[in-house]
Amino acid sequence: MEPIEIGLIVSGGLLVFVVLGMRVAFAAGLAGLVGLIWIFWAKKGYDPEAFMWALGIAAKIAGQVPHSKVANQALSLIPTFILIGYLAYYAGLTKALFEAAKRWIAWVPGGLAVATVFATAGFAAVSGASIATSAVFARIAIPEMLKIGYDKKFAAGVVAAGGTLASLIPPSAILVIYAIIVEQDVGKLLLAGFIPGAFSAFIYGGLIIGMALTIKGFGPPVSGYTWKERFASLPPSLPIVFVVFIIVVFIYNPFGGDAWGTPTEGGALGAFVVFCMAVFKGMRWAELKDALLESAKLSVMIFTIIWGVLIYVRFLGFADLPGAFSDWVTSLDYSPMLILIMILLAYAVLGMFMDAIGMLLLTLPVVYPAVMALNGGEAVSAAESTFGMSGPMCAVWFGILVVKMAEFCLITPPIGLNCFVVAGVRDDLSVQDVFRGVAPFFVADAITIGLLIAFPAIVIWLPSLAG
Repeated sequence: MEPIEIGLIVSGGLLVFVVLGMRVAFAAGLAGLVGLIWIFWAKKGYDPEAFMWALGIAAKIAGQVPHSKVANQALSLIPTFILIGYLAYYAGLTKALFEAAKRWIAWVPGGLAVATVFATAGFAAVSGASIATSAVFARIAIPEMLKIGYDKKFAAGVVAAGGTLASLIPPSAILVIYAIIVEQDVGKLLLAGFIPGAFSAFIYGGLIIGMALTIKGFGPPVSGYTWKERFASLPPSLPIVFVVFIIVVFIYNPFGGDAWGTPTEGGALGAFVVFCMAVFKGMRWAELKDALLESAKLSVMIFTIIWGVLIYVRFLGFADLPGAFSDWVTSLDYSPMLILIMILLAYAVLGMFMDAIGMLLLTLPVVYPAVMALNGGEAVSAAESTFGMSGPMCAVWFGILVVKMAEFCLITPPIGLNCFVVAGVRDDLSVQDVFRGVAPFFVADAITIGLLIAFPAIVIWLPSLAG
């Protein structure tokens, strides 16, 4: 049997494992190990005496993967970004941010829901985890919306959808994972997430305002705040702006010359600054311990998925499945843009059965080379490319598109993690309630993705300035 055939059979088995409910990390690791054994044993003609030799070779390869690939400095960004979010919560920055957004924005139709979206976007700028963002605002924003008459399902949907913005707005753990898997510049990808993230927040806000204008009794605007009260709400929320400014300036050095540090060092500096703020605000040891434990739990979950999937990715390399898929995609008699749209639609379907990080890790080793081949290759210039952008910029653009699809998958049934998190925080809500409340935001996400495809400059303009 040819390696390609083995690759297809093992990949099909992996999908079966995932659909049956096996954790992605263990399913991918098991599939990768079995695939490696199969490929090496097949080379010996399935000689029974060669099985132990094939097992030994596969075990060595699988055993070396976790350390060789995860001992990557860029991956240390993930725990620091997650820690920033939890420390910001204990520093009281989330409440201050929500209060500022409420006083400045809540006067528009559906204003408190719009304020929640922009508050989650602001918090996303210091938190790399969508799950943490949803959990925090489920405690803060939902009670406020229920007080003035919002439907509890929609209030929960606003928080679950708003939490997804942390996937795009830097610091973003998923963008870091994408950059490492496809071997692209982490700094440029993080920079590319700013405008699409803000763009997504405005689309969400426009959707809410439109619903408030057309649905009777949707959610009254909140008025009565004086200009003095509005301006008084700004100083407590400014630390978030300060932290974002420090990280951006440290990593990108907008004043010219070389960057002052790596993204990893910038993340560590941001975590230290937020820690100092939290201590100043009166954070106690118990709260610090909770922040560290929650950050460790989420980081371990992400790293475990990465370990398992990288074993599977190593098997894919031996099976040459990425190269075969790229050749097949480029040979299709359809326009490259249509093929790209079909790939993104496949992500939407796959996201109904897999978590976002596992989905990207499993698919990118195969899909990314195909998309780059559609554009003309890794080294193609903008003038000679299919999509009108150079190879590196195409990698950034596609990264934002697939991460936006990952956001979409965080709220789609039956596995939308953000919906489960919101329901877990609120005893008065079922998961079904949250899924119903988040349904209108599918339309907003579809519009956003369509515009990012039609106007790539929204994504690539800012990173192109970084050189």
